[in-house]
Order: sequence, then structure tokens, then C-alpha cells
Amino acid sequence: MSASFSVLRRLANRPDPGPAGERCEMCAELIGAPHRHVVDVESRHLQCVCTSCYLLFTEPAAALRYRAVPDRYLAFGQTAITAAEWDALEIPVGLAFLFANSAQGRTVAFYPGPAGATESELPPEHWRDLLRNHPELDVLADDVEALLIRMPGSAGRESPGDCLLLPIDTCYEFVGRMRLLWKGFDGGSEARHYIDEFFTTMNARALARGGGRP
Repeated sequence: MSASFSVLRRLANRPDPGPAGERCEMCAELIGAPHRHVVDVESRHLQCVCTSCYLLFTEPAAALRYRAVPDRYLAFGQTAITAAEWDALEIPVGLAFLFANSAQGRTVAFYPGPAGATESELPPEHWRDLLRNHPELDVLADDVEALLIRMPGSAGRESPGDCLLLPIDTCYEFVGRMRLLWKGFDGGSEARHYIDEFFTTMNARALARGGGRP
């Protein structure tokens, strides 16, 4: 019996999840923390899953409703995106994450704020122009990876910007934390401190895994 068939049989006959501990949202097996996630590409909902269920959705070429969120971290260093290129994307702030939504057939942007992640539609022609100008950024896996971009001078910062490729669940965790910390119109000092810490941590993680620029 194949491993995939075994997991699918458990999905069809999963027990009552019960109250004890966190469980896989597909087969109801107990899972620990940290654990892996899959994305429902239609609803963009993240599901917490066990390793066995996660492995069912790791084939990027398969036409599946769910896709496994990979564990890839890349740091592109100080972003070479110009202010004019960023303004052409019509994102109203200088900090956002962008990912390819396969269900809609377009790239979308989300930026943090007091209400959580707010969507901003990207003019597709300007997004294509940006990727032509910066082909190193054209490496996203649809639905499961995102570019997190901080432009120079955003959030009251004077230092150069940053550009990272991160798992999509890490980006949602980032904006969720920002929602809790946000104060006033511009986020406040605590939120700005968290942004700095987050980028430092993610850059270090990418560098440690061979995907960063020192």
C-alpha cells in the first residue's frame, strides 16, 4: 500500500478530532508546534497539517486544490526597485507583500495596517515591467511564496529598503502581528521596532540557508 493511499484512507475515515491538542485539519492526527501548512488556492485559506498530509501536496506541477507551503527564504538585499516603479504599482504605502494568485490569474499585493492585511490591486502591465527590470525577483511559486518589500524611507526609516522571498504563511503571520501592535496613523514605535526586528531575523535566516546576500 502506497503512503499516499494510506493518507487518503485516513482522510476518508478521520475520527472525531476531540478536545486534546492541536490536530491536522485534514486527517485529525495530533500535530505539534511548529507544523506545516497548505493553502487552499481557491479561498486562500491556510490549513495546519501533519507531515503525511503536507507531502500529498508538494508536487508543484499537479493541478490540486491545495498546495504545500515551502520553507524557502531568499534575501535580495537592498531593493533596487525605484520609487517610480513602486508608485506605478499603486500600493499606497512603502511596505507590502506580493504573491501570484493562480485562481485569479494575477499578482496581488497586501500591506499591513490596523485592520490586518489590506489588498491592493496591481496594474498587471506595471508588474510585468518591474519583473522585466528586475528578473531576479521573478522566482515566486504561485500561491505559496511572496515577496515582502520595504521601500527606502517607509515607516519613518531613512535606511535603504529590503526585499525578501518568504513562505506565504510567514507573511500572514507578519501582518497579523502588525495588526496587534499597530497604534495611531503610522503604526507607532512598537510596530516600527517589530518591522526592523522581523527583517533582521528573516535576512539572517535566508543567509544561514544559503539564500541571502551578506
